[in-house]
Amino acid sequence: MEKQEANSKPLGDSNSTNKPNSNPNTSLVDVPAPPTDMAISSSISSTLLPQPSWFTAQRLLAVFCVINLLNYVDRGTIASNGVNGSRRSCTNTGTCSSGSGIQGEFYLNNFQDGVISSAFMVGLLVASPIFASFAKSVNPFRLIGVGLTVWTIAIVGCGFSMNFWFIATCRMLVGVGEASFISLAAPFIDDNAPVAQKTVWLGIFYMCIPTGIAVGYVYGGLVGNHLSWRWAFWIEALLMLPFAVLGLIMKPLQLKGFSHTGSKEPLTSPLTACPEEAVSNSSNGLLSTQEDSKDGSKGAPSNLNELTRFWKDLKVLHLEKIYVINVVGYIAYNFVIGAYSYWGPKAGYNIYHMENADMMFGGITVVSGIFGTLAGGFILDRMTSTITNAFKLLSVATFLGAIFCFAAFCFKSLYAFIPLFAIGELLVFATQGPVNYVCLHCVKPSLRPLSMAMSTVSIHVFGDVPSSPLVGVVQDRINNWKVTALMLTSVLFIASGIWFIGIFLHSVDRFHEDSEHQISDAERAKSPPLLEEKTTEVSIES
Repeated sequence: MEKQEANSKPLGDSNSTNKPNSNPNTSLVDVPAPPTDMAISSSISSTLLPQPSWFTAQRLLAVFCVINLLNYVDRGTIASNGVNGSRRSCTNTGTCSSGSGIQGEFYLNNFQDGVISSAFMVGLLVASPIFASFAKSVNPFRLIGVGLTVWTIAIVGCGFSMNFWFIATCRMLVGVGEASFISLAAPFIDDNAPVAQKTVWLGIFYMCIPTGIAVGYVYGGLVGNHLSWRWAFWIEALLMLPFAVLGLIMKPLQLKGFSHTGSKEPLTSPLTACPEEAVSNSSNGLLSTQEDSKDGSKGAPSNLNELTRFWKDLKVLHLEKIYVINVVGYIAYNFVIGAYSYWGPKAGYNIYHMENADMMFGGITVVSGIFGTLAGGFILDRMTSTITNAFKLLSVATFLGAIFCFAAFCFKSLYAFIPLFAIGELLVFATQGPVNYVCLHCVKPSLRPLSMAMSTVSIHVFGDVPSSPLVGVVQDRINNWKVTALMLTSVLFIASGIWFIGIFLHSVDRFHEDSEHQISDAERAKSPPLLEEKTTEVSIES
């Protein structure tokens, strides 16, 4: 009864009442009987004023996928031979080549070249936990918009770079811009995906990682060779600009595990708790936390309280054994994948004398990445999505993938290398959906943004950030790309062993732990469009 009264306040007088078991999607309207899905969408739309006609949960996934794709196109672009180029060199006869791309223009050695590929992680390291913490008090879509705006400006700066330090600084700012998105996108997808397809939806989203890197190889090679490496960055910025603007003006969405002031439960839409208050909060881009609601606080917490809460959440997160094991395995995995993505084209060119290494590695990565990532999500859903099953899939897929990749580099023939390496990458990329499923479900919903942020920071800081420069240092010393590639691939066996330990740990899916009043997955899967048009009033037809 208390919930019914709270839901009916904004509606004025009404002769009909909601039943306790009524669909939470109809919490703003009084209906005599449970409506159909179409009626729910129609009644919500008329009650809350017109929603964007183009929006659905599927389109939210599509928008996030495009943004994620652009993020990783940039990673592939800066690693491509067309943009990264080659350093100046001289022969024994005294003939010197001018070099090409960033490496040739700024006289970079392999270590400095590796630093450029990893510099964005400095910004990501600092900004990811901050954005994840702010998500409790600031509208997440505003945070995404701010982050994408910073990303766009930084990418433009990369195109105007004058020396090594300038482009390294811009790459750090790229990391700051990316931080908000990587912390918040996956929880939104997890909230709105159909119950039986959660891992598949995550797989689709993370499929953009290998696809983006592969497209970046090809895109960087084409633009770098036909225009210049600077134009490659400027075009990226132009493509991201509409999404940055969209993030700044889009009506707020609410994450599971967070609620508005005065609301006792986290809701999918910010307008489903109290329309007048939600409209006011939404226009200012402010969202209150459950803790703030209980304390009666109306504004953002003090800096001290915010910091205290952050450290408390961080401690809870890192005391979760399942989370720690998952992330440690992910670190070892990403150590290899990060170095593959950056040094792959150069290694292929030097070992197998590929005529167009960018196109070759790009093609292998995109095909294997798409099919592998989708297959991993589909298989886990078919197995029944549990944390234990996820660890089984992670361990087996990574182990088999490591065998094929290691065998590929043992052959001298390009025709033996290509199919073996393609199969190995397909198996390795099958981990993307399951590993992130574990990150999202081994913690309670309100910790998911921080979980994703710390996972991403960890896998980069301890994974691909050191791997690119270290591989460069190893190659500078031994000057043998085949041996370097075999040493790198061996780390995948370590990742498999770490995830194998996770199978035997006691695990609990904490997706429903935040509140006993949470909207069920089944009801959430049927929810109408989530984004509302900007408005300052709510009208009800009697």
